[in-house]
Amino acid sequence: MIDIKDIREAPERYRAGAKAKRIEVNIDRLLAVDKELLACRQRLQDIATEKNAVGKSIAKLPPEGRQAAIARLSVLKEEEGRLNEQAKALEPEFEALMLQVPQPPAEDVPYGEDDTQNVEVRRWGEIRQFGFEWKDHLELGAALDIIDVERGVKLAGTRNYFLKGDGALLHWAVLRFAMDMMVARGYTPMAVPLLMKDEAMRGTGYFPGAEEQTYRMERDELNLAGTAEVPVTAYHSGEILSEEHLPIKSVAMSTCFRREAGAAGKDTRGLYRIHQFDKVEQVIVGENDEEKSKAYHLEILANSEAVMQALELPYRVVNVCTGDLGRGQVQKYDIEAWMPSRQGFGETHSASRFYEFQARRMNLRYRTAKKKNVFCHTLNNTVIASPRILIPILELNQNADGSVNVPKVLVPYMGKEMIRRR
Repeated sequence: MIDIKDIREAPERYRAGAKAKRIEVNIDRLLAVDKELLACRQRLQDIATEKNAVGKSIAKLPPEGRQAAIARLSVLKEEEGRLNEQAKALEPEFEALMLQVPQPPAEDVPYGEDDTQNVEVRRWGEIRQFGFEWKDHLELGAALDIIDVERGVKLAGTRNYFLKGDGALLHWAVLRFAMDMMVARGYTPMAVPLLMKDEAMRGTGYFPGAEEQTYRMERDELNLAGTAEVPVTAYHSGEILSEEHLPIKSVAMSTCFRREAGAAGKDTRGLYRIHQFDKVEQVIVGENDEEKSKAYHLEILANSEAVMQALELPYRVVNVCTGDLGRGQVQKYDIEAWMPSRQGFGETHSASRFYEFQARRMNLRYRTAKKKNVFCHTLNNTVIASPRILIPILELNQNADGSVNVPKVLVPYMGKEMIRRR
């Protein structure tokens, strides 16, 4: 959420930010409702002051003055009740409009409408050239008996799958390697709940906006989280932290659930766009300092690049354009791995910087050395997500005989150097 004071002072900045992000919000109506609420609250404060003064004076007044004072109190109470009802009616609209306001993108975010206009920052690794007829990950998975989409669909519907044998072991190896790397870098590991209350979804900026992508447990009014970002970022919601304890750097491994509503006919083959997957997520809760946030942003991006480089997967980093940014993101960098089956790069990581957008929604603050309570800054990034990352791992490490070499860093986790059909 944005500070309403900032919107009052620079409404055009927020109109332009919403337009750049292609997010609809009525800033004019928000300011009009805000003005009405301010007037109501100011008048209520004046009434309270006058009521207090009149009440104290009654005992000292002569009988005729006392009657006039009592009559005045009656008028004030009637007006107070009317204004309270007016404010009560305005507040839900004000809150709803505030939740819609997006955070304006950083100055160095490229202007664009969608992901086709994201700007490449750099590339790493050499794209493999095959000297034989290569197979995509599903063909490899079927031949090696390690991926079974057909039975996944039979039991759970479209965009579902089974990993079995060395496929399951490779999946867990990738996740455990990423988790171990992050712990070695000083991030605190967390095992998190997957069912989230609406407050946590609103606090992290997923509601409103991502309701159609979220699996909802209607009976219990809970939501299956699409990422561990939600529980980890919201962990300290409603709390006031100590400045000396910041930054808090956490890493969590969890199963993630996404409905992929609106993706009919898009990426239907293989493991790229699925309903359930596992992800290692890194989150930083830091000081309210833009320069430090920018440094943390580069840090979490570097962590993920280190994982990709350790896996020897060629990738590129893109600066995500305005139209591809979420409501709360100031800036986002995506990592995209080269995937032969896509004949191009496919997104595998998203590193996001929010400043105080999420913390303000969650009322997550810290006390400075000067005893002032201020909102934290938050950031997050994928460390690794599987089975999507298995696409480039399998396809880029295949051999002419149909076997697949296990990336060197995963050999200790797999206990083998090559995957063959058993």
